[in-house]
Amino acid sequence: MTRRTDWAEHARPGIPREPGSREDGGLAPDGESGPRGRRGRRRRGFGEPSAQDGGTSSSSRAEEGESSGDPAERARAICLRLLTGTPRTRKQLADALRKREIPDDVAEEVLSRFEEVGLINDSAFADAWVESRHHGRGLARRALARELRTKGVDSELIDEAVGQLDSEQEEATARELVARKLRSTCGLDRDKRLRRLAGMLARKGYSEGMALRVVRQALEEEGEDTEFLGDGEY
Repeated sequence: MTRRTDWAEHARPGIPREPGSREDGGLAPDGESGPRGRRGRRRRGFGEPSAQDGGTSSSSRAEEGESSGDPAERARAICLRLLTGTPRTRKQLADALRKREIPDDVAEEVLSRFEEVGLINDSAFADAWVESRHHGRGLARRALARELRTKGVDSELIDEAVGQLDSEQEEATARELVARKLRSTCGLDRDKRLRRLAGMLARKGYSEGMALRVVRQALEEEGEDTEFLGDGEY
């Protein structure tokens, strides 16, 4: 990674730091979105829902604001509640305000003000997402870009964020993923091992060429003969 942006630098007091701004400590086990903390308790990865996201307000002030008759006050309260749970993109907040029937002109004004003071920062969001999801889940640039698009992040910001990962870092992560999964494929025939491991990498966004190269090398290091394996499907 060549650059690191701390979303919390822009946040108001009382809003917790997003989990993507700290070191994740390596890849999470398959099926989990982040590493486990002390005493086996799993730490929440960036982008996972928190308790607040289920509709519970973080404070009585937010509750009062959301029930206010003033649309602007309601919009501010809704945004602050959602941002207390985890960072959000401007589009995510705009969608939430639209569902709550906040007038478009009011929503636009409130969201623009939040951007001015740094409570909404799609660039920082994208940077933190890439760092957390790559180190926590092993996702490649292609998968990360796809996720950010679903969050409504601008394509230029996506390119800048995923550009922090170079091909060497991506391949090193792919090798780590294969090394962790390799033992569970013991007992399968060579072709099945290749397909299963390469397929796992493909689902995480790695290219076919990189996936096959990394898996072949791992199998060769175990003593498998991969000379006659095809380059095609998995």
